[in-house]
Amino acid sequence: MYTYKQLSDSDTPLLKELLAVFGNAFEDQKSYGIPPSDEYLKSFLSKNHVIALAAINDSGAAVGGLVAYILEKFEQERKEIYIYDLAVLEAHRRKGIATALIKALTGIARDQGAYVIFVQADRGDTPAIRLYESLGTREDVHHFDIPVT
Repeated sequence: MYTYKQLSDSDTPLLKELLAVFGNAFEDQKSYGIPPSDEYLKSFLSKNHVIALAAINDSGAAVGGLVAYILEKFEQERKEIYIYDLAVLEAHRRKGIATALIKALTGIARDQGAYVIFVQADRGDTPAIRLYESLGTREDVHHFDIPVT
């Protein structure tokens, strides 16, 4: 059995656990292996446009989670939610955790006045693509990283 928690600024230890989950799931220790300071994470979690959700197992450990951002739109008085990271540890996959996290986010999005949640999936990440297709409408777009240096 899993519980789902929206993190607040007092949940920095849980966010650090999520960073480890993301690093493990994405095989990206370079990005996720060295967590920021507690002060930085507390400030991050206190921001109104940040949503962090954790899936917690019976032992109290984070086994999955997501981080999303609220984007205020200019063309209309509305908001969108962008799921930036979503991951579940391999041993806990295929148990509905990712779907439950997104459904929890849907309730938060509704409370925030958002009209849509969007997410990207890497080409070839078939499990993620199947999950997102089961929950929404697929759009084929191009993503570009523009360096700022």
